[in-house]
Amino acid sequence: MKGAGGTSGGLGQFFIGLVMMCGGFYLLLNAISVNASFAMGARLYGISAFGGHYNITSGMIMFPFMFGIGLIFYNSKNILGWILAIGAITALIFGVIASIRFSFRAMSAFDLITILVLSIGGLGLFLRSLKSFDNDE
Repeated sequence: MKGAGGTSGGLGQFFIGLVMMCGGFYLLLNAISVNASFAMGARLYGISAFGGHYNITSGMIMFPFMFGIGLIFYNSKNILGWILAIGAITALIFGVIASIRFSFRAMSAFDLITILVLSIGGLGLFLRSLKSFDNDE
């Protein structure tokens, strides 16, 4: 009988490693806190020009978007309208992604060691089960 992945590796190692890996990565992702500071008046980008620093807010990005949508509805073959609309949506998406902050919650050393052992140990067992073993060893 073949083992995990069609190799001679053990099915027990496969499932134990998979459960450990899933549990460890769940605990790791559960320990991460995600905060966003996106709003229509929030600064998305900053530009330094002409001796000053200027902020571009998400509300400012909506003006080229609205102008581009107007051009598209007036003439759908207008390349400038498509460039403005797609460029503004792209800038908004990147601005939202850039405004996200990730941080770890406070945890003890035991919690961190448990998470790392489950995650990396499970990954090692999972990958070991996919390796073929010779019968003469």
